[in-house]
Amino acid sequence: MHKLNRIAISVGLAMGLASASAVAEAADRSWRMATPWSGGPWLERDAQLYADRVNQLTGGSIEIEVFPGGTLGGALRVTNTVKAGVAQISHNYINYDYGTDPTAALLAGHSSGLTPEEFMLWMYEGGGVELYEEFRRDVFDVVAFPCAILGTEIFLHSNKKVETLEDFQGLRLRTSGAWAELASRLGASTVVMAGGDIYSALERGVIDAAEWGSPEMNRPTGFQEVAQYVIIPGVHQSGGFLECQVNEDTWNELSEEEQEILRLAGKLTVFETWLASSFADLDAYQELVDGPNEIVHLDQSFIDTIYEETEKWEDEYAADNEWFARVLESQRGFKDAMSRWPEYRLPMGGIER
Repeated sequence: MHKLNRIAISVGLAMGLASASAVAEAADRSWRMATPWSGGPWLERDAQLYADRVNQLTGGSIEIEVFPGGTLGGALRVTNTVKAGVAQISHNYINYDYGTDPTAALLAGHSSGLTPEEFMLWMYEGGGVELYEEFRRDVFDVVAFPCAILGTEIFLHSNKKVETLEDFQGLRLRTSGAWAELASRLGASTVVMAGGDIYSALERGVIDAAEWGSPEMNRPTGFQEVAQYVIIPGVHQSGGFLECQVNEDTWNELSEEEQEILRLAGKLTVFETWLASSFADLDAYQELVDGPNEIVHLDQSFIDTIYEETEKWEDEYAADNEWFARVLESQRGFKDAMSRWPEYRLPMGGIER
């Protein structure tokens, strides 16, 4: 599906055509991009970056206008907005469609232990991106591919100190998706609520704890102001992806070269967002370390229990869902191959200098 030589030729031509002839043909297509995001880096950086790269690589023949969540349809129903043609394209989180098919959790990222870097390797060299596009077309009738990376999240912003499985029992936890199921199985009392409601719920004691995103994503929420403990590592979401979806009719109107360029723009912005978000996380996490919050590390026995429960959960869904089984088999095969990695590669950030 991904013909690298043709991509290289297409990109070279696209860049070269950013000249008078390309300008004359600019904005042949004006697309609307639906998103779930009301603001922040996912809207203002990641979605806009993809739109800019498409415009650049097509020599201006496709212009994409990015819309905040809720302006083109339901913020959590972006897939329907694209499928119906209200928007030609989206910037989305596949896990919002978890209720339709839990395979979405494997492709979005869950408590599998795959880091962002491992996820990228599996996606682009281990067959993940082909499975991703085939799954979206088969089950949801949209064309989709990764176009941004998700960093490792903070496990909890919490008003209750959590280190062990025992501490987790009865915790009133705001979460969503696959982790809502797994956390319940591990003894938490889970609550699903919109991101905009989390701050006040923590402040008023409606919930004990919440998970949301990486240090960069959590910084502007102010959760650290109303929750004493910052609990790490984010084993519930060790890495993952955001996606771009294209309406099938819109996609079929494109030439094969244009389709390849849209995919390439996604791959490029995955790399660029990995650079930007990883670097921003360093500064955001340092603020937490230097601030008044207490940093709490999960006990290894609790982490091991999370991974054991995750495997049981995966096996249960794989037994009844062919797509889930296909993606899980691919990811587990990749993880087996990666088991040799520590033998010859140094850990990132783990060497004393």
